[in-house]
Amino acid sequence: MPYPKEFLDAHHHFLDTGSNGSTFHEFLAKLVPDFSYLAVDYRRDVISPLENAGVTFRGSIHMECLPDDGLAEANWVNAMIDDSPTSIKGIIASCNLAQDTATVENELKKLSEVRRVKGIRWILDCVGKFDGGKNATHVATTRHDGIDYLRGSDGGYDGGMVPAFERGFALLEKFNFTFDLQCAPSQLVAASKLCARYPNIKVVIDHLGKPRTLLGADTECNNNSTPNQEELAVWREGMKAMANNRNAYVKISMVGYAIPGWLRTEARIALMRDLVRETVEIFGPKRCMVSTNFWKDAAMSDSDGLSDVGPEAPRFLELMYDFLKGYSDHDLDRMFCKNAAEFYDIQML
Repeated sequence: MPYPKEFLDAHHHFLDTGSNGSTFHEFLAKLVPDFSYLAVDYRRDVISPLENAGVTFRGSIHMECLPDDGLAEANWVNAMIDDSPTSIKGIIASCNLAQDTATVENELKKLSEVRRVKGIRWILDCVGKFDGGKNATHVATTRHDGIDYLRGSDGGYDGGMVPAFERGFALLEKFNFTFDLQCAPSQLVAASKLCARYPNIKVVIDHLGKPRTLLGADTECNNNSTPNQEELAVWREGMKAMANNRNAYVKISMVGYAIPGWLRTEARIALMRDLVRETVEIFGPKRCMVSTNFWKDAAMSDSDGLSDVGPEAPRFLELMYDFLKGYSDHDLDRMFCKNAAEFYDIQML
């Protein structure tokens, strides 16, 4: 199978929780102790293998990695890549948008003055209290006690937006920042209403909108081939609601979260193909971007710990390119490169 001619990786991570590492990854150090993934590792795992496969690598976007201090992490990334052979074109920084307005504005102003910072991510995945990974609530939400900023904080998750978060979100326009939306499928409808109120803020949904374990867990005894229709219905409703906003985009990334162990059988690969193609059909090829989410290793990057198998970068691009067969060369170029460049305002020579 062929590869895309050019690739701009719109989502990957650097981190360092080792004894000589960064001082702003203390929260992350509790989850991934004494571990680092740096520019040299990303070049080894992603850039060089893709270049060896004949892909022209046009750059990448570093995504915040749960830092305790978003400004410190952004400065750290800049310092590291200045000293390493890499091709980072943009940084998405961390900022808690639900802080008091003056604090948020001050943090965003400082971040706007840092080279390569293009936008903000503050992880919102919440379907209830975090229970050690058994549900779709992300461990990051333990930083704010499992509050669902998109649907209210009363525990019923059927109310309105948390006002403080919306005030912080609105400030993104002032600094021309994008927003990476990482949330659960059940939050997408609420997120779509937020996007509609702020049409000048570009928003990209991370990781296909995160439908979770559609075939169940990746275990030896699981031979299920019928996806969870209830989960798919919630995801589909939310994705269509988001797609109604012209400022909303989506990343085709961390796809193994939806189908852990999807590489194991042809039937699972076919289901993944359907899921990827449906995502593109909902948003259109001008608002989709393929991304590796690479850090640590292929399996973790693909499924966030839900499987011990995942595609290396060349295999991932090869499969995504095959899945999208039938789209024009122009559309393929957009999905693998140009959409990310335009969304994040990346100038490519």
